[in-house]
Amino acid sequence: MTRFFHKELEKIKKMILSLGAMVEERINMATKVIESRDPDLAKKIIETDHEIDEMEVEVEEECLKILTLYQPVAVDLRFLIAVIKINNELERIGDQAVNIAERIQVIAKQDRDDFFFDYSLMAEKAEFMLKKSIDALVNLDIDIALDVCRLDNEVDNLRDEAYDQIKEAMSKHPDYLGYLINLLLISRHLERLADLSTNIAEEVIYLIEGEIIRHGRYN
Repeated sequence: MTRFFHKELEKIKKMILSLGAMVEERINMATKVIESRDPDLAKKIIETDHEIDEMEVEVEEECLKILTLYQPVAVDLRFLIAVIKINNELERIGDQAVNIAERIQVIAKQDRDDFFFDYSLMAEKAEFMLKKSIDALVNLDIDIALDVCRLDNEVDNLRDEAYDQIKEAMSKHPDYLGYLINLLLISRHLERLADLSTNIAEEVIYLIEGEIIRHGRYN
């Protein structure tokens, strides 16, 4: 029974890492579409979102099946709890990719080339946080997880910078309001991506140490 149990745990680990790779790919596409404003790439992100949703359900069902059949304790129970939570966060990150793609679809139609906030640094940092949070999970590395948590403030600062510049543009160009609101929302989606990546890192810390670390308690 123990052999079968650990085989099932390995299966779940492979599934959550596959989901992580899929979500990373979608976020990479989303950060590219912010710069390119390619409506076809945006459409692809939206149309393939169901793949992430379906895998998220599959992972959760497998975790619940093991909890019911084997009633694990200690570190194995922590692993399953952490995977269930990380699974949910990854699905929500996939949703952020879709949200960005939808914003770009609207922006691309409005063709306002005279103002476009440069999201390259914010997108790069948020995407890096996602990658490192998954690296922390793969390697069970608490130092990487803590680094992700600390990076969240940097993305928040870039979001604030975007808000300030776009709000100023709104006051000067009220006729661009719809376009600028969609730009503003992109900063919100990137900031949420960073938040959700931080949540994954916090779950990795919980998995390793058995300690719940939230609300900026990283020192």
